[in-house]
Amino acid sequence: MPGKEKRTEQRAPPTPKKGAKDGREESHTCCGCRFPLLVALLQLSLGVAVATLSFTMASNCPSLPARDTPYWAGICVGAVAVLGLVLLCLPYQPDEKTSCQFVLKLLYFLLSALGLIVCVTAVAFAAHHHSNISRYSCHMASGSCHCTMDSSDPLSRTFQYQNVTDCDAVTGTMKLFVLLQMCLNLLLGLVCLAACFVMWKDRYQVFYVGLWLPAPGTGAAQQQKV
Repeated sequence: MPGKEKRTEQRAPPTPKKGAKDGREESHTCCGCRFPLLVALLQLSLGVAVATLSFTMASNCPSLPARDTPYWAGICVGAVAVLGLVLLCLPYQPDEKTSCQFVLKLLYFLLSALGLIVCVTAVAFAAHHHSNISRYSCHMASGSCHCTMDSSDPLSRTFQYQNVTDCDAVTGTMKLFVLLQMCLNLLLGLVCLAACFVMWKDRYQVFYVGLWLPAPGTGAAQQQKV
């Protein structure tokens, strides 16, 4: 009686997917350019725009307080953008294999979150100032523009704008500048939020959802990644 022959099946080693590397590279690109680079450039350009507009407002009306000229928001986010550009100049290492890259990513994430808070604060100050200007009743006196909320109330608070040519510079030009500050700081806050999301997604874009149970007769259970 002939002996039973054992049949052995040799499985070919799994070949790497052709688009695996391309997928990792595409995750860091958007429309042919690196998406984090686009975010950092937007942070830098909008930060410079906010600081420039703030210094322009301060030169037109030196009596404006610092809260109404949020150059501090533009400078803060501009410095964060420079850190982001330095981070993007480093060679990409997945899973933060170097401590230097991990520290820079964490610092960029935290400073972007701080920039978001600063921009929201600047938007709140600008919205309050814009609301006040819309209700002003102004007149010129001693080379300054004196504005009150209610001219019929003698106890109403008076806002004084010094070194202005006339009150139209306050109710017209200054009001437009404050509106631009609101829009720019709002856009800058959204960009900082996008930067936080990009850094979070770059670190936690792979999640384990459990075990994949194979059909009967197949090998051991494998972990599935999404």
